Amino acid sequence: MSSYRAHITQGERAVGQRETFVISTILGSCVSCCLWDPVAKVGGMNHMLLTMSSKGDGVCNLAGINAMELLINDVLKIGASRDRLRAKAFGGARMVAGLSDIGNMNSQFTLDFLKKEGITCDSHSLGGETARHVKFWPATGRALQKVRGDTELPPEIPVPETPSGNGLELF
Repeated sequence: MSSYRAHITQGERAVGQRETFVISTILGSCVSCCLWDPVAKVGGMNHMLLTMSSKGDGVCNLAGINAMELLINDVLKIGASRDRLRAKAFGGARMVAGLSDIGNMNSQFTLDFLKKEGITCDSHSLGGETARHVKFWPATGRALQKVRGDTELPPEIPVPETPSGNGLELF
């Protein structure tokens, strides 16, 4: 059986429903949210460069909200039900010491958005100081991440009710 692949970069997203379809991306301070519906077996991933932007004297989170809403809408269009959506989140590293910690802000936005929208986040791997290569199979919710061998990441944070077979695997 042949596999189908999509590689996304900053500001992009992809959705799919074939069990052999995989979406991949490389993340530094950016964050990717993987969404899927385990019943409809459809899902997708986005790649958010900046979830917050400066506007006037304040901070605006429309960039992140837009990226998340576009992903949700695309997944719903191929058969997902909003009340069954599950999530995993990756990225948000602090790539350069001494500069602003945009990775942390991106990570916090993503977790806050999911909580506010009532979307269960089964697990996340956010923070640290190194880039990640992430692969996501949207039909099953399976996710893999790869980092340099000498790199320590913050521990994966699972939600206690994670369905079996959908955990985070390192490769």
